[in-house]
Amino acid sequence: MASNDEIRRYIRGCHILHFHGIVDAYGHLSYRLSDRLFIMSRYLAPALVSSLADLVVYKIEDGEPLMEDAPNGFSERYIHSEIYKAYPKVKAVVHSHSLDVVPFSISPSTPLRACFHMAGFLGTEVPVWDAATVYREDETMVQSMLVRSTRLGASLAQTLGVAADAEGLPRHPVALMRGHGFVCTGDSIEMVISKSIYTAQNARVQMAAQSLAGGGGHVHFFNEREAADAGRTTIAGAAKPWPLWVAEVELNPLYSLK
Repeated sequence: MASNDEIRRYIRGCHILHFHGIVDAYGHLSYRLSDRLFIMSRYLAPALVSSLADLVVYKIEDGEPLMEDAPNGFSERYIHSEIYKAYPKVKAVVHSHSLDVVPFSISPSTPLRACFHMAGFLGTEVPVWDAATVYREDETMVQSMLVRSTRLGASLAQTLGVAADAEGLPRHPVALMRGHGFVCTGDSIEMVISKSIYTAQNARVQMAAQSLAGGGGHVHFFNEREAADAGRTTIAGAAKPWPLWVAEVELNPLYSLK
């Protein structure tokens, strides 16, 4: 099972995601425990997660609970299990329905890309996963856009791509999900939350810039080198905002840590 420190970081991570508008009643954070297991909260809004009793341990192999008497969990846990299965170095995953990001998932001519120095990790284009690619293979599937099976989860995981260094991390840390939201990966809870927050901020900056440019006007995006260098700088400093973010939720009575 997770250590007390890991449990506290996980719970505070759920609270921080809500405080910054990355999740609301829906959306979730997971954390890898080992090569075999990961944790998520039970079927509960992230802001209300407060104790060990709210956590469920899942098997990476099939996304099913480790314990038969586990409380009800999220139907989209296969997003997380299949990403952990595909990328051994990923330690944490966020799934968000951020309304700042969703428009870019349904606008093929306007991809989300790095235009803000805190989000260089997004690169020159964020991939978009379309559940319809799986639906076309099996028209009997419920076409709800939700990732409720290992088959759908594996398809989504593949969209992240394999890193050139083959170290078990995806090529793209973020992928959009058509008409649904986005998924973000990281090698720690702090990292995945930082990337999730700055993904949404980049989306807001890009939307504002494109509005100023009149839709079809020029927006000066980062090139590959700029995005890569900015991304490395943000990653190197990812620990800096964590104490502030924790302090913000500790002072808010909505968020409880028992």
